Amino acid sequence: MAAERHFSPPEVPEPTLAENVLHRGLFYGAMLQLLCVLALILPVSKSHKPDSDSSGTKTWETVKKPTASAAQLRKKAKKESKKKQ
Repeated sequence: MAAERHFSPPEVPEPTLAENVLHRGLFYGAMLQLLCVLALILPVSKSHKPDSDSSGTKTWETVKKPTASAAQLRKKAKKESKKKQ
């Protein structure tokens, strides 16, 4: 019963290049996911203040151009095609 017991750790082989690449890729992927989740959770401060000098004398009303919607354009095209017939 006085047998010697060796409590040495088991031999672990060195990781290969593929295992190292996989390990680092998983680590960086997890960090990227955490960063994306934090970007969704944390609010972003909107400190953008438009300068009146940079916009010149143009106001929103002068810059905004009236555009016709797709439905209006289709109706107009149908009316023109009916007139031609």
